[in-house]
Amino acid sequence: MGPPDPILGLTDAFNKDTHPKKISLGVGAYRDDNGKPYLLPSVVAAEAKLTGTGKEYAGISGVQEFVDLSLKFAYADAGGALSDKRVAAVQAMSGTGACSLAGSFFKKFIPGLQTMYVPDPTWGNHHNIFRDVGLPTTAYKYYDGKSGLDYEGMLASINDAPDGQVFLLHACAHNPTGIDPTIEQWKGISDAIKAKNHTPFMDCAYQGFASGDADKDAAALRLFVDEGHNVMLAQSYAKNFGLYGERIGCLSMVCPTADEANKVLSQLKIIIRAAYSNPPIHGANIVKTILADPALEAQWYKECKGMANRIINMRDLLVDNLKQAGSTQDWSHIQSQIGMFAFSGLTKDQVDTLRTDHSIYMTGDGRISMAGVTTANVEYLAAAMHAVTK
Repeated sequence: MGPPDPILGLTDAFNKDTHPKKISLGVGAYRDDNGKPYLLPSVVAAEAKLTGTGKEYAGISGVQEFVDLSLKFAYADAGGALSDKRVAAVQAMSGTGACSLAGSFFKKFIPGLQTMYVPDPTWGNHHNIFRDVGLPTTAYKYYDGKSGLDYEGMLASINDAPDGQVFLLHACAHNPTGIDPTIEQWKGISDAIKAKNHTPFMDCAYQGFASGDADKDAAALRLFVDEGHNVMLAQSYAKNFGLYGERIGCLSMVCPTADEANKVLSQLKIIIRAAYSNPPIHGANIVKTILADPALEAQWYKECKGMANRIINMRDLLVDNLKQAGSTQDWSHIQSQIGMFAFSGLTKDQVDTLRTDHSIYMTGDGRISMAGVTTANVEYLAAAMHAVTK
């Protein structure tokens, strides 16, 4: 019998709990202020346009218009990469599938590659994904153990690694800490990676959802491409479009030439053909329909910003309620972090006590899914957090 998934298993335990004030802060899925799933109206409108569009197979690389629009959404035309046709790209099975496909590609085509460098901490499933394609992970310094980025430690980790490694970077809204480098720090990280001939692999699960501004959230990616990196990028549309169950993503790689991009694409197709032949089309057609329609795209931007703003407001409200509960600790890091998650600083023992004594469920590292915080439960949550941190 295998162990339960630490996050999905948490949901099972929450569902069995009968406490009337129980709170789920584990799974990273957006909820409205009533704690209910939110189906974006732009998605509903796009689906209405898809009636009768058919269910034929996509090609191995997916729905091509979706792929093309995904590249424009992420890169704009940083470094002239798109206009020069130097980007190889395929539709992927959301961010998880994109990471797995990338790992398989790296393992196959970077001779002698033995590990994948990931931030400490990172999304827990990164370790599983890369281990299962034959690339166990090595952690590089990222979190300073208090409330900020260990920038100098991160640079040291990049410099200390053997030349030619692959470094996974969270493009925006780092999961689980919510701590991102500044654009000036990203420039320093870019310089260090370039000096060591490392390959940057960016995982981008929150473009638009992090800050409410899709271009701002793509700034680090576009900087790296402008600076000449051959970036591989994993995109997910689960969070920012609310398409969790559709498993829609894109994997792309910037190459030195159009000829090499064609070769990379051919090899990605070979890996895909053996793994799942071709990806699902419905979610891809939804995203394609929204991004290709100026009115729907503008509507989506407004809705996405609304989701981002609710998360930001809940951060402020939680800190305010902690103060009102009597906490004298400094909780300002919750407000300075970005994205769906807040790295609270709670210990595992404190997290366990929240679960057993207050029926509040979060991951053992103290990561809070801010989407689970509402105006109705924030006072109870703050009082409980204060109780376990006195």
